[in-house]
Amino acid sequence: MIIQRDLYLNRLIERQHNGLIKIITGIRRCGKSYLLNELFVAYLKDQGVPADHIIQISMEGVGNRPYRDPVYTYKTIKKKVLDSSMYYVIIDEVQMMTDFTDVLNGLMQIRNADVYVTGSNSKFLSSDIATEFRGRGDMIQVHPLRFAEFVTAYEDRQEAWDDYFSYGGMPLVLSYKNATGKEEYLSELFASTYAKDIVERNHLRNAGNLQELVNVIASGIGSFTNPTKLEKTFLSVKKEVFPHNTIDHYINCLEDAFIVSKAHKYDVKGRKYIGTPYKIYFEDVGLRNAQLNFRQIEENHIMENILFNELRIRGFRADVGVVECFSKDTNGKTIRKDYEVDFVVNRGSERYYIQSAYEMASQGKIEQEKNSLTRIGDSFKKIIVVKGYMKPKIDEDGIVRIGLINFLLDDHIIE
Repeated sequence: MIIQRDLYLNRLIERQHNGLIKIITGIRRCGKSYLLNELFVAYLKDQGVPADHIIQISMEGVGNRPYRDPVYTYKTIKKKVLDSSMYYVIIDEVQMMTDFTDVLNGLMQIRNADVYVTGSNSKFLSSDIATEFRGRGDMIQVHPLRFAEFVTAYEDRQEAWDDYFSYGGMPLVLSYKNATGKEEYLSELFASTYAKDIVERNHLRNAGNLQELVNVIASGIGSFTNPTKLEKTFLSVKKEVFPHNTIDHYINCLEDAFIVSKAHKYDVKGRKYIGTPYKIYFEDVGLRNAQLNFRQIEENHIMENILFNELRIRGFRADVGVVECFSKDTNGKTIRKDYEVDFVVNRGSERYYIQSAYEMASQGKIEQEKNSLTRIGDSFKKIIVVKGYMKPKIDEDGIVRIGLINFLLDDHIIE
């Protein structure tokens, strides 16, 4: 089954021959290698690039161990560059090679070499590596399948959505034909790959607490939290002492591994960020659901998580907005009330305010969802995304309502 990933393929094509190392990152098993070694290579061949001008090297597997030696790899690539035509060098899981920064810096000196690498390890993305490649690296983050990609494997769109909000977009999920297979795959993937990697890479002393923390976060997507609040949760519910500074470190480790992302709190009228609390969303809702044994699958929270991921994939920054409003009570006392905007969305000069509303079955619910949007007071577009297939519809307050499925399938629908 071939799933086209045109959004990322186009980003690679746009960056061809720019003199930088194209660094393709993202959560493990999200399709980085497939993107480079299958889709991008197919594109190059369609453009007439000879096969011997595409140099593909993988670090994984026993047969590829020699390539983990940087000198061997560099010499091998140099030997394959035989003329002045452009060569495309693709190195998979480059972080498995010792001293890979020296090799990549050396490859940059070959004028007719266009270099692309994949890496999943947080060491590969640490601040010292980012500093090492500042001005010389061009990073592209690949995510699990978007719904627009996922749905192409189905004949029935509703069936696709039912599977997507339950099992997420990890590509291999599509190879399993029944629910049991999908659930077992996702549970095992987290335990044997992600959790193990995080513990070993960061030398965490308590793998059990990491798992418990993931479970607590998974139960609370869409809710504000912070390390101090989580510390109190462990003390009151789990009867365990789990210091907030250790919790903060563990959350950072999960972020480094692309398991979760934070949505920070933003004061809309004050135009400033508020340090804490923040919301935490999962990179893949299937992995989130697997942590809870597929029990707490509330479609409203899952919908919000999927919206957050989709906005980031489209290149937006998505924060959680707070609108401060003041009024007087009957005694003339000033009362402050905060109204929440699910997402304050920015990309360059573009800004949108987006509410995620599972259902708006009554006038009261409609007013509730519009409350924060009508109080913002600027002219940027305000949108409510609702469950289903509603086409964009603007109301008397200038607020646009869009069905979730339409939103996910059309990259330009909010413009």
